[in-house]
Amino acid sequence: MMRKRFWFPLLIALFAAAAMSGGCADTRSHSRGVYMLLDTSGTYAKELKKAQSIINYLLVKLQPGDSIAVARIDSGSFSEKDIVAKVTFDRRPSVTNSQKMVFADKVDRFVKTVRSSPYTDISGGLLQAIEFLNETGASRKTILIFSDMEEELAKGHVRDFRFPLKGFRVVALNVTKLRGDIVDPREYMTRLESWRKKIEAGGGQWQVINDLDHLAPILE
Repeated sequence: MMRKRFWFPLLIALFAAAAMSGGCADTRSHSRGVYMLLDTSGTYAKELKKAQSIINYLLVKLQPGDSIAVARIDSGSFSEKDIVAKVTFDRRPSVTNSQKMVFADKVDRFVKTVRSSPYTDISGGLLQAIEFLNETGASRKTILIFSDMEEELAKGHVRDFRFPLKGFRVVALNVTKLRGDIVDPREYMTRLESWRKKIEAGGGQWQVINDLDHLAPILE
């Protein structure tokens, strides 16, 4: 029963999207690539149900020919092993819908079994995202970071470099305020400003979306 409740809304949305496309092959080059990083450190792992809703939204909106990947942020995120699911959708809408269902199932299994990570290598995850999206050849590349944006690196990990982000948009989602942020809001603002400078220094565009009811700008 629980499984039916999970899949039914996504199935309805996917079939509606297919109907709007006219049910025929879409030969346009949408060329969008989305890479979503999921923070799994500390209590943030409990927030992943919200992230799953965002992923389902993306699956409905992305079109044949587009690419998407979801990966976890853990102690050393510059690694293929942290990719939960990845796909470039077939040009045929009927095949694309099947691919979306498989993708959603992989994410669902990950969310149900994820274990908390002791460190948060956001920078490594960004590098992995850049590499993946460049390989897709997408003309519009978006990296989504579902995190409080507090980076904690394991001993010996070096992340002091400039990100090659020309042509990329980086969006921080659901940036939960830490306990220290509530005591001193300047910590929260300083943390986000630091990331903005890093992203823009590499030529990328930076955006923060905390109200998850307003996700439309993600794919604009």
